[in-house]
Amino acid sequence: MAEEAILRFLQNNEQITDSGHFAAEFNLDHNEVVNVIKSLHGFRYIDVQDLKKETWVLTDEGKKYAAEGSPEVQLFLAVPEEGSISKDELQKKLAPSVFKIGCSQAGKNKWVEMGKQVSRKIQHVEDKVKGQLLQIQEGKDFDRDSISSLKARKLIVPQIWKGYSITKGPNYAPERKKVATDLTRENLQNWKELEFKEYNFNAKGAPLEAGHLHALLKVRKQFKDIFVQMGFEEMPTNNFVESSFWNFDALFQPQQHPARDSHDTFFLKAPSTTRTLPEDYVDRVKCVHESGGYGSRGYNYDWKREEANKNLLRTHTTAVSSRMLYALAQKPFVPKKYFSIDRVFRNEAVDRTHLAEFHQIEGLICDRGLTLGDLIGVLKDFFSRLGMSKLRFKPAYNPYTEPSMEIFSYHEGLGKWVEIGNSGMFRPEMLLPMGLPEDVRVIAWGLSLERPTMILYGIDNIRDLFGHKVDLDLIKRNPICRIGI
Repeated sequence: MAEEAILRFLQNNEQITDSGHFAAEFNLDHNEVVNVIKSLHGFRYIDVQDLKKETWVLTDEGKKYAAEGSPEVQLFLAVPEEGSISKDELQKKLAPSVFKIGCSQAGKNKWVEMGKQVSRKIQHVEDKVKGQLLQIQEGKDFDRDSISSLKARKLIVPQIWKGYSITKGPNYAPERKKVATDLTRENLQNWKELEFKEYNFNAKGAPLEAGHLHALLKVRKQFKDIFVQMGFEEMPTNNFVESSFWNFDALFQPQQHPARDSHDTFFLKAPSTTRTLPEDYVDRVKCVHESGGYGSRGYNYDWKREEANKNLLRTHTTAVSSRMLYALAQKPFVPKKYFSIDRVFRNEAVDRTHLAEFHQIEGLICDRGLTLGDLIGVLKDFFSRLGMSKLRFKPAYNPYTEPSMEIFSYHEGLGKWVEIGNSGMFRPEMLLPMGLPEDVRVIAWGLSLERPTMILYGIDNIRDLFGHKVDLDLIKRNPICRIGI
């Protein structure tokens, strides 16, 4: 109907000056008219020019006052013509918002005498606000002062109206020709009698809805490729739930260590304890904790099996490393290079740089006669593949490594040295109870996956990268990761 009205009107007229007025004149919906205009313009039946107008529309509050009257008039009418009314009684007659605004505006207009008793100063008032709101609803223009007053009271808001002026296009006809748009069998058989729609070879196809890799997965793949290039083997990290024994005790971490407190670790209620542990190995771990051995004095405390049995969400992937090294010790020794990249959990306060769950990258080498120099050399090789050639090392403390080192890299963008990881050599008190030969050493290092990802993708809040607040459009838009390039 709208299409027919537009084409017939242009047959006898040069121009439709305003699509809004045209829709109103012919009792058409303007949105329908706009859709038809766009379609006809696409086939060059018509030429169009954009029209934009700023109009004013009533807010919900404005619509309410247009129907019921302004608060100041409602308050004025609630005050008796003769005598006065107490302020408390007047408040009971009106809605709280109407009473508050009405007191302010009626007092400002000097319509009423405000005090403990409220009385009229004049007998008749005109509700100009309601009248202005009704006229705005009808689309009438107003002076700037009235508009500013209503806008300040948040009774009206601006709205941009968009429409078109229309003239005949190069392909104009009083009626649209029906063109074939599909290459069906019937259309191909009668192709001489049909007019086909012109094919636009420059038109883009509809974007396909497809899955997108998260930025963490892209960076994870790059790290994994680097480990594989260096000859490392990935450890199985599918157990998020771990026993305190493998997570702490096997690593020579004492049972009174602060990290084992519920303020730092998530313990499970069900199942609360592990079912099985290698008993002979448990006895050796208990002995080294209580009285030492292998050149160590131990921690000199009563080691408790019930503490070791507690189940928890693993606080580091080193729990997986302890299992792998124990399994390696049960066979004739063969040097190994292991790595893992997976999720760990810690009971930490959430802020811009910390989450209760994150991802840890860990690498370790197990071989005979390894030294601290080997560790430094491997770290330089590993981080150079990430594009970090300037490294520094600082002595540190870890319960299960000695010596231990923090790793720093010079960040060109920040112009300073930034901590990027931790490293060390596993202690004899951890390795020898497993059954590994005495000359076997293990060098290891670890870092988070989130920190390098945030740097690479320019994200300054970890909650924007991982968790329920992540913007899905960010996942769709993030570029390919190329570490070290």
